[in-house]
Amino acid sequence: MSDEKSGKRISDEERRLWSKVVSEARPLKKRRPASPAGAMSPPPDDKTEPAAPAKPRPVRRAAPGQAEKRQAPATPELRHGSASGMDRRQAERFKRGKMSIEGRLDLHGMTRAAAHGALRHFILGAAAADKRCVLVITGKGRANPQGGVLREEVPRWLNEPGLRDKVLSFDYAQQPDGGTGALYVLLKRRRPGKG
Repeated sequence: MSDEKSGKRISDEERRLWSKVVSEARPLKKRRPASPAGAMSPPPDDKTEPAAPAKPRPVRRAAPGQAEKRQAPATPELRHGSASGMDRRQAERFKRGKMSIEGRLDLHGMTRAAAHGALRHFILGAAAADKRCVLVITGKGRANPQGGVLREEVPRWLNEPGLRDKVLSFDYAQQPDGGTGALYVLLKRRRPGKG
């Protein structure tokens, strides 16, 4: 089954989720359309009492500087080879593939949905295990067009909420590790006291 507008295949899991949402949906109460400006309202019915006017809600105002504290600064989007948060020596070692690889994920042959889930699970697990440098193999997409799609999608997925805060940097791997068909992903160190 596919979505007619985008042509994207819909997975069984997405179909089940949608069915559940639809089955639990309840209709909203119908509202009377607002009368146009200047239109006369119908004469009041003798049996009904006029409705009490609604009390205006008090507006809560934040103390000066309070709104700025609530909003966390936006985390900048990572791009291939971005090295913010790393010193120069560490950035060079990472880019040259000189850091030891503590985990590997091969996405070859996976659908987009399966690869997305596998990447998410892998990165969260590696971060929880306090791993530092991992390799994600996407494939180049020559023999399998899906590899080319994943090669484009994985950087976007690494920038999604839930993963972005775990990732410090990513870059194409060196040729022995897969070249442009793989990514080195450098994970942030966990700070003491943080789960």
